[in-house]
Amino acid sequence: MKEDIKAFSQSHAEPEWLADLRQKSFDQIQELEMPHIERVRFNSWKLDNTELSESELNGSVATFTEIPDYPMLVQVGTNTVLEQISPELADKGVVFTDFYSALEEIPGVIEKYFASAISPEEDRLTAAHYAAFNSGTVLYVPDNVELDVPVEGLFYQDASEAVNFNKHVLIIAGRNSKLNYLERLETQIAQDEEAVKITAKVFVEVIALDGAQVKFSAIDRLGANVTAFVSRRGWIGNDATIDWSIAVMNDGNVICDFDSDLKGNGSHAELKAVGISMGKQIQGIDTRVTNFGRNSIGHILQHGVILEKGTLTFNGIGHIINGAKGADAQQESRVLMLSDSARADANPILLIDENDVTAGHAASIGQVDPEDMYYLMSRGLDEQTAKKLVIRGFLGSVIVNIPVKSVRDEFVATIDRKLGL
Repeated sequence: MKEDIKAFSQSHAEPEWLADLRQKSFDQIQELEMPHIERVRFNSWKLDNTELSESELNGSVATFTEIPDYPMLVQVGTNTVLEQISPELADKGVVFTDFYSALEEIPGVIEKYFASAISPEEDRLTAAHYAAFNSGTVLYVPDNVELDVPVEGLFYQDASEAVNFNKHVLIIAGRNSKLNYLERLETQIAQDEEAVKITAKVFVEVIALDGAQVKFSAIDRLGANVTAFVSRRGWIGNDATIDWSIAVMNDGNVICDFDSDLKGNGSHAELKAVGISMGKQIQGIDTRVTNFGRNSIGHILQHGVILEKGTLTFNGIGHIINGAKGADAQQESRVLMLSDSARADANPILLIDENDVTAGHAASIGQVDPEDMYYLMSRGLDEQTAKKLVIRGFLGSVIVNIPVKSVRDEFVATIDRKLGL
């Protein structure tokens, strides 16, 4: 297996530093522990495998009836099938391309920031990812450049092929830059095809340098054939901001690790995550904000809905490091139970190592509020329509932040489909 990784590096003409990183990561896999996600057992899911292969283009390539007028990159498996960016943005130094093209265009930037937010030495899954990721994307916005249009990365997993979905996304927002990024992970399959069971490791690093403002939206809709680990991590500098809005709408078992490291003074992270679990699906969503900088602010909002025999676990972790005076860490986790057979956990965790800070948490698990239903039905709505509106409102913290209307509409349709409404 190690020789396969070496051959992969050579076939893609990877620079020495990257080839070495892969080899060192592979050597560390068995020495490292699996990541600990409170109250979720997933060690038997075989997410630490390092099988390395690539996609073949076939008839299942995505087609588009209309191509938007903003920067967009589309990958099917490991292949890039659409890439566009305006000449005006390219002239400003903006780069939005596949990982290997970015290595040619901005090699120094990639070497400096790759694996800086998520270390390969953290745990066994990160080491396995860095050893065997088979595709990726880079978005680079130089200092003082503000994008007035959204940027979208659309990543399809082809359910007909036995290729693990191991992708690395690197976003670098330069000093005082501004961007709005939308990411979609989706499984596609033709009606006459049978889905192949695979694993996925998707790692996203967002580097927000001093004064940068990043809005990051994501809708994850991987299929029931995919067992996934999705890690998104922000490194946030002085007076920089990342505003996360993430919808976990997968059909298979998934572990999500959403972290914000508030490294700079005055740094700010708002993280809103919503999820739906159904069938016998297991989803664990681990959301953490760590305040390193003085006067840094980290807020977490998690809302989930569970049907049938689904399981959904929210872990909200706020950690204020010694020295982070004036820091603020707040979190809220709420779950709606739509079945007596479902299982939910909402675990607030606060770790405070400094005085002169503010911190708080709230957590609840319950049914749809009968007062809300009564109010809506008293105004002429039938029970199903009233229930639909209540649930949409419950998940609305992410819906309203999706920057593209057509994608918002798709998200709402996904909610209705999963809820059977």
